[in-house]
Amino acid sequence: MQQRAFNLPNMLTYARIVAVPLVVLCFFLEGRLQTTDAARWAAFAIFVVASITDFLDGYLARIWKQTSNIGRMLDPIADKLLVSSVLLLVAADGTIAGWTLWAAIIILCREILVSGLREYLAGLKVSVPVTQLAKWKTTVQLVAIGFLLVGPAGDKLIGYATQIGIVLLWISAIITLYTGYDYFRAGLKHIMD
Repeated sequence: MQQRAFNLPNMLTYARIVAVPLVVLCFFLEGRLQTTDAARWAAFAIFVVASITDFLDGYLARIWKQTSNIGRMLDPIADKLLVSSVLLLVAADGTIAGWTLWAAIIILCREILVSGLREYLAGLKVSVPVTQLAKWKTTVQLVAIGFLLVGPAGDKLIGYATQIGIVLLWISAIITLYTGYDYFRAGLKHIMD
């Protein structure tokens, strides 16, 4: 049991959870929310490494046959912690504002609702598999958040990093609505019984 808890795929998931406060720390200098270009690039670097672990942990667990209950439980939690914390950060510092906040709200609401649905269905011993479209949604979401993390620092480099992030965030939100509906449609028959 302990060996499974500390296998490499699970260690990558733990590292993704540890990355969350590190990304947040990059945005808080001297105890208040403020960012420098260097801090944004540091947050981006941590986020990229954490995002790569999202792909690697599941992949390695499957090919090495090291899947575990703790890994299945913590992987989606780590994903949601990372995405949620960064969306809140970029909203708090003004990188996203106005109507774009609705894209973030859609993403956060869907994540919470699907997590609740999965937890409820797990109690009924019903599994709702992750669809290929949901995996693409996650990829688009992570790329969007990466652009938004660098925000103004990235704008200085390529001129429109923030705008790319906003467009991708909206694309992700639209896919999020569809995949959320898809999960609820799949789980609805079990809820109604």
